[in-house]
Amino acid sequence: MNTRVRNKLIQLAKTGESPISYRRLINQVDLGLNMDIKHEKQLLGEILDEISEEEYEEGRPLLSAMIQDKKAGQGDRFFKLCEGLGMGDWRELKKDEEFRNKEVGKCHDFWSQDSNYSKFF
Repeated sequence: MNTRVRNKLIQLAKTGESPISYRRLINQVDLGLNMDIKHEKQLLGEILDEISEEEYEEGRPLLSAMIQDKKAGQGDRFFKLCEGLGMGDWRELKKDEEFRNKEVGKCHDFWSQDSNYSKFF
């Protein structure tokens, strides 16, 4: 499941697309999760955290930046992940529109480079 989600997020980043909603991700990757069921929503969050933590440890951008909630922004979980990685207080990061855009931009910049795509996809 993690691999399918990671691959989809990389494809979005490579083509410069806007972040995708949770529901669209679930449908496009055929995860079969129901966001109205708390533990299934939690499972998707855990998958995204694991992917981004692994990417961060390898010096690559946070792929979970390519996800947005229904309010067209990042959810608290993303910012709490960033805080856990030492990027700052999650509440302050959430208020910083530039931070959000920068993280999406890092994904686009990194994955649009053919050498990175070939080596790490």
